[in-house]
Amino acid sequence: MWFKSKSANRRFERDHVLEVKLRARQVRAARLRMAGKIIGVLLGGALAFCLYWQGSDWAMREWLYKNPVFIIKHLEVQTDGVTPIEQILAWANVRKGDSLLTVDLLRIERDLNLQPLVRNAAAVRVLPDTLKIRVSEREPIARISGFQTRFSEASISPTTYYIDAAGYVMLPLETAQASGPAATGSEDFPVLTGVLGTELRPGRRVESVEIYSALRFIAAFDRSPMFGVVDLLTIDLSSPPVLRVATRQHNEVTFAPEDLARQLARWRVVHDFAIQEARQISSLDLSVSNNVPLRWQDPGAPVPPPARLLKPSSLKKKHV
Repeated sequence: MWFKSKSANRRFERDHVLEVKLRARQVRAARLRMAGKIIGVLLGGALAFCLYWQGSDWAMREWLYKNPVFIIKHLEVQTDGVTPIEQILAWANVRKGDSLLTVDLLRIERDLNLQPLVRNAAAVRVLPDTLKIRVSEREPIARISGFQTRFSEASISPTTYYIDAAGYVMLPLETAQASGPAATGSEDFPVLTGVLGTELRPGRRVESVEIYSALRFIAAFDRSPMFGVVDLLTIDLSSPPVLRVATRQHNEVTFAPEDLARQLARWRVVHDFAIQEARQISSLDLSVSNNVPLRWQDPGAPVPPPARLLKPSSLKKKHV
């Protein structure tokens, strides 16, 4: 019994047993330690980034944005038109005491360019305390009588629209906005008649072909030999394609929309001939090429007034 022999079959003997569970726990523990280190690094980095972000934000706010050195002390506004400086600053929504570094230049330019009277605007900051604004205004060359809807008062009131050479529609400055009478000199602009009210949207360009024909005529008239001889009063657009022009000297002249320079030169020839003959033009049709229809005023008609001396209008540019 004590000396019992071992079995000849040794397949069932185990001298060493591999502990699999122990090995798996060690691997799992190592992975957890590595994950903990990674999470700790990430959390530490995030905390450091937050501290840096908040600190830099505080430093920027205290050392730059609230720094009295960068407070706007000088507002330089230049315009080539008639809009008061105070009105331009109100449109730009900027004032002395604001931080020069926090002023949104793009916002200022956008707000100014949205104004119908403004053709182009630019804003520049000059460190440490100066903001410069440059405004180029639209210059009207014609006017149209129409109606304006006032939504705040739920009413419609008559008004005068102005149009520049590019066809942009604008309204005159309100009396409260203007430094002087808003319409001083507006009688120098000819009135366009026969225009649909749907064409008149302040800040937008007109679409009417007839209006553009009238604008081209006004530009051609200013360069013609008739400039300073007669005063344009009205331009009737109700019979396209011709333009029916009335002057303060009681002339009614019809023009074709093409070759305006030649027609204006022919008008001057007829005008000079009328002076030689001591007669006055009543109506003249220059829209036909040959045998121009002409009608004289009655011999007893009053002498027409002379052309007015041109003076700068408060609605025209100052060219500064």
